[in-house]
Amino acid sequence: MTAPTGADKPIRLLIADDHPLFRRGLKNALQETRDITVVAEVDNGDDLLSTLARLPIDVVVLDISMPGRGALEILKHLKAERPKLPILVLSVHPEDQYAARFLRAGAAGYLTKEGAAEDLVRAIHKVAEGGKFASPEMLEKLAFTSQGGDRPEHETLSDREFQVLCLIASGQSLTEIGETLFISVKTVGTYRTRILEKLQLKSNAEIIHYAILNNLI
Repeated sequence: MTAPTGADKPIRLLIADDHPLFRRGLKNALQETRDITVVAEVDNGDDLLSTLARLPIDVVVLDISMPGRGALEILKHLKAERPKLPILVLSVHPEDQYAARFLRAGAAGYLTKEGAAEDLVRAIHKVAEGGKFASPEMLEKLAFTSQGGDRPEHETLSDREFQVLCLIASGQSLTEIGETLFISVKTVGTYRTRILEKLQLKSNAEIIHYAILNNLI
């Protein structure tokens, strides 16, 4: 991998992922790319925010499943504080499950962790230049749904409701979800009630079944 002709200075990259082996692999994959430099690594959302406050960063690579604050919440906070900072979301989940929600929330790109290193380099370059990175199919889907096209029922959920849905489906109790999201158990219960109403479900078992059918877990 070589730097494109005319590159002025390296793209300063921050990797936010809670798996040390994955961060190391990512750095190794980028070593031969002279115009991308990993200047910082963090393993949680709070460290991400504090690092951005003290270091100049050009692109953030954000894992979807870090502990603590949910990735959607982190993304929205970053876009409010640093609206021009490109954020590339990396996920173990296929694009059709989560990409649309993250791109609508302000992510500059969405890439699965199974993608090739060359795809990652292209994605970093693309978002650093102000572009969007996703498959043509996903970009077409976003354009279609923004014009009133059909959407899966779970896309009618708010971002917080969607987070709670996924956490319930992963087997967390309401207390555990409250601790994860830093909200009260009562508030979690309110979100759960809204989820059941919007998706016309009756129990946690049906939430789990829905999540499995829609490849959300």
